[in-house]
Amino acid sequence: MVDIARIAAPATDAAAALLAGLVSRGVRHIVVSPGSRSQALALVAAELERAGLIHLHVRIDERVAGFTALGIGRETGMPAAVVCTSGTAVANLLPAALEAHHAGVPLLLLTADRPPELRGVGANQTTRQPGLFRSAIRLEADLAVPEATDDDATGEQTAELDAVAAAALAAALGEGARAAGPVHLNVPFREPLAGAAPAWLAERAASGAVPAEENSDGSGALYQGGGGIGEADVAPVAEAAHMVDPGPRTVVVAGADAGDAAEQFAHDGGFPLVAEVVSGARFGRQIVHGYRALLSDPELGGRIERVVVFGRPTLSREVTRLLMRDDVEVLAVRGPGEPVNLNGSTLAVDAVRVGPGENDRAWLGDWMRASRAAAVDLSPPAPDADGLASAVPHERLGAINAEVEVMRVPLDRAALVDALWRASWPHDRLVFGSSRIVRVADELLGGKKVTVHSNRGLAGIDGTIATATGVALASQVDERPGVTRLLLGDLAFLHDMGALLLPPGEAEPRLQVVVGNDGGGTIFDGLEVATVAGDDAMSRVQYTPQTARLEQLALAFGWEYHRCTTRVALDQVLTAPTGGRQLIEVPLPR
Repeated sequence: MVDIARIAAPATDAAAALLAGLVSRGVRHIVVSPGSRSQALALVAAELERAGLIHLHVRIDERVAGFTALGIGRETGMPAAVVCTSGTAVANLLPAALEAHHAGVPLLLLTADRPPELRGVGANQTTRQPGLFRSAIRLEADLAVPEATDDDATGEQTAELDAVAAAALAAALGEGARAAGPVHLNVPFREPLAGAAPAWLAERAASGAVPAEENSDGSGALYQGGGGIGEADVAPVAEAAHMVDPGPRTVVVAGADAGDAAEQFAHDGGFPLVAEVVSGARFGRQIVHGYRALLSDPELGGRIERVVVFGRPTLSREVTRLLMRDDVEVLAVRGPGEPVNLNGSTLAVDAVRVGPGENDRAWLGDWMRASRAAAVDLSPPAPDADGLASAVPHERLGAINAEVEVMRVPLDRAALVDALWRASWPHDRLVFGSSRIVRVADELLGGKKVTVHSNRGLAGIDGTIATATGVALASQVDERPGVTRLLLGDLAFLHDMGALLLPPGEAEPRLQVVVGNDGGGTIFDGLEVATVAGDDAMSRVQYTPQTARLEQLALAFGWEYHRCTTRVALDQVLTAPTGGRQLIEVPLPR
């Protein structure tokens, strides 16, 4: 009998050349959804994992695979490669590709396909894959069907596919484009679909295989947007910067993925900083608490003359109205995501520099006084130490009863977001889903330097658990410390329930998924639809009420489960040592 595994196949040779080219240039994560047509790519990825050159993640759901790769790209700034088979498998990558496009996250989509002669003739599991992502990608290529095998890594086919890998990675990282984003390589194969991996695979993949260079955490005088994705935070840049003189009454607005640059620029310019909770810039002395009310105040928001925007603001209508005003000069610093131009006359700049001159200290002082007055302290009251230590019975009993009452107070949304914020530190990761809770967090939480992720490119609920899983896996490589905490609503949780399934044998992420469960989509309570729809219609088609039993789902997927109804219980779970996956359900009132 012929040993098929020892026979060289053009499909495997081509897969080896392509993946080795990516790995040799710094790609460290490959996410595979199994399939027949993609088996050459999948088996080569397994060989690379055995050689210790990559981290391999296997997901049966392509949508989950795409968002897992998205989370890895968000955390590391380097794209993960997603491998899938042909047909509807490819279409399931579209939501992640769209989010990556709008948020400026690098992503590599490697989709296996039938050869051209089998397209459009009724062949099984075949559709028109080239062009499927065209509106969202930085580069696409429908590769030639591999016909040859190379004896070494210098062969013609290997060299051509290595060049494809180089171009794909450069495009995913934003070279020659406005920003980083997704790249689509459609890879057709003829049978035999797999054979022996070439002897040169590991050596070729390891050659020059060093992590992509990380930008330094500098404090230069030039600041550009986009530090919220990956390792680059505040980095000096070579482009000519737009000079921002300190004269006009200015505020700095930090939207999603703005990063440290927004805080540093506001500090250097003496400007108040309006930072969304998902910006990565909500810290420092000039952070504005309760910014929504203050932007609507004629004495503060009404006197703004200029706004400098980092990232993409999406969480408040007050900021949107500010950026639409025609009497305000708006400068938008280009970042990884879609450019901001809500008033039709926003000036987009690559970087900004604080110009010479005195800043308006009275202007900053007005904002800081208002900010201090608007700050909310959500921490539970401190114990009455004197009362607890008192020898007077009624004093001691009163202090004990007060403590018991504190322990019994049920959780609400404010206490929930505060508990997660206080439990997270710089070595942790905090991920917000696109649920009502993120707006509560944005409205109430104070300043703190912690790495925050959120899919605000399209602000959808797709792939939230998968994204957080990717963030956790990437941030915890090489046993790095920290916990990734995801806070989302019940509908966003159920929408991505398939991401709870992780295969045995893979690294177990330290991941706490905290679900604020109010039984449906209460985010619609605050939208216009609530004023026009009747109660029956609202309940039927907007709230989407659900009665899922999260404990049984957790057990089915192998997660540790906790149900917390008080702040004390939640604090204990969040801060207890964790070595794996925890699902924490917090019942909330409608």
